[in-house]
Amino acid sequence: MLKRLSHFHKLLLMVLILSLCACIKNKEDGIGVFNYGEQTVDESDLFLDLPDIEMGGELIVLTLYGPASYFEFRGADFGNQFLLIEEYAHSIGVRVRVDLSRSQDELVGKLLKGEGDIIAYNLNADQYGADHQLTLCGSDIITSFIDTLAKTTNDASLKSSGKMAWAVRHDSPLLAKSVDKWLEDNEYQLLSLSMPKLESSGGRRSVPRRKVSSPMLDPARGIISHYDALLRRYANQCGWDWRLLAAQAYQESAFDPDAVSWMGAQGLMQLMPGTARMLGVSQADVFDPECNIRGAAKLIIRLNSHYADIHNTGERINFILAAYNAGSGHVDDARKLAEKHGKDPDVWAGNVDDYVLNMRFAEYYNDPVVNHGYFNGNETYNYVVNIRNRWDEYKRKIR
Repeated sequence: MLKRLSHFHKLLLMVLILSLCACIKNKEDGIGVFNYGEQTVDESDLFLDLPDIEMGGELIVLTLYGPASYFEFRGADFGNQFLLIEEYAHSIGVRVRVDLSRSQDELVGKLLKGEGDIIAYNLNADQYGADHQLTLCGSDIITSFIDTLAKTTNDASLKSSGKMAWAVRHDSPLLAKSVDKWLEDNEYQLLSLSMPKLESSGGRRSVPRRKVSSPMLDPARGIISHYDALLRRYANQCGWDWRLLAAQAYQESAFDPDAVSWMGAQGLMQLMPGTARMLGVSQADVFDPECNIRGAAKLIIRLNSHYADIHNTGERINFILAAYNAGSGHVDDARKLAEKHGKDPDVWAGNVDDYVLNMRFAEYYNDPVVNHGYFNGNETYNYVVNIRNRWDEYKRKIR
C-alpha cells in the first residue's frame, strides 16, 4: 500500500506516527497537562491580567478585615476601600469576590500564588516597594485618601507614618495601568465613593433620614404607636410579646416608616435591601409598614431557630436582638470567643456582650475562632440594652 502513496503522503504518515509515539512517551513519563489521570494546571494560567479578568467577569480582591478596608453589616459588605474597589470593578464591567487574610504578608503571599488579582488594602509601600514581584498602585493617592479618611472619621489608628498603596503582580501590567488611571481620574471624589450608597424605592440616591416620633402615643389608652395592630399581629406570628416588637421598632426607626439609615437600612424595622429581598419584601414595598414588619417577623423566626440551642427564652431574645442588629455571624463569633475565654456562650450580659465589644480590636477579630472578622459592637451592645429597657417600660405602662 505504501508504494501507491506519493512521497508527500509518505512523509505525512511518518510525522503522524512519530507524533503518536511522542504522545505515548510523554504520558508514560508524566509530561504535559495530564499526569496518569490527574490533571495538572499550567501555573501561568493562574496569573491573570486585565483582559482575562474582564472575560471571566470577576475581580478577586485580597484584603484584611477593618473599618476602612472591609467588614460585614447585616448581611451586606462595607468598608471604605472595599467600596472603592467595587466602584473600580463596576467601571470595567466585572463583579467583586473578596478573599480575606489576617496579615499583610499573607495578602502578598496569596497574590503571588495567584489566589487573587489585586490587594485593595493600605499596604505598607515602604516595606513591599522593593519586591520586584509586585507592582504598587496609586501610592500617593491611597496615602492621601487614608490620611483624609483618618481626619474625617477622627480615627488616628488609620494614619500611617509611611506610604500606602494597593498592589497587583508584576505580570499584570494592564491591570496596574487600569487601576492607576481609575484612581487618578477619581482622586478628588474617592471619599464620597467610599461611603455607602443609599437608594430610594425609585432607584434614586437619597440621604439618611429619620423622623422621630413619641415613644408612646397615648399611654393612658394603651396606645404605643400608629402601628400597634400590625405589631400585635406579627408579634403573635413570631411568638413575641408585641410590646417587645414595638420597643424594637422604636429603636430601629422611632416609628418612622420612611426612615433610611446611613448604611442603607430602610423602613419601620430597618431592613437592609439584600435582607428584604431574602425575606420576600420587594424594594417597591420596603417602606410599606405591614410589608416591613412582616419581613422583620420572618427574620426573627429564622433567628429564633438559629439560636434554638439557647434554652433560656430571655437570653435567646438577647441573642436574637443582637443578631438582628449585627448579623448572626458576628454574634456567633462573640459566642466562640466567650467560650474560648471561659465565659458562658449562652449568656449575654457580662459574657458574650464583652466580646461583642472587643471585636473591634485586632487581637480579637484576628483570633482563629472568628470567621467574620472586624466588628465595632458598640451599637449592638447599646441596641440590646435600649430595647430591653424600653420593653420593661412598655410592660409597666401598657397592658
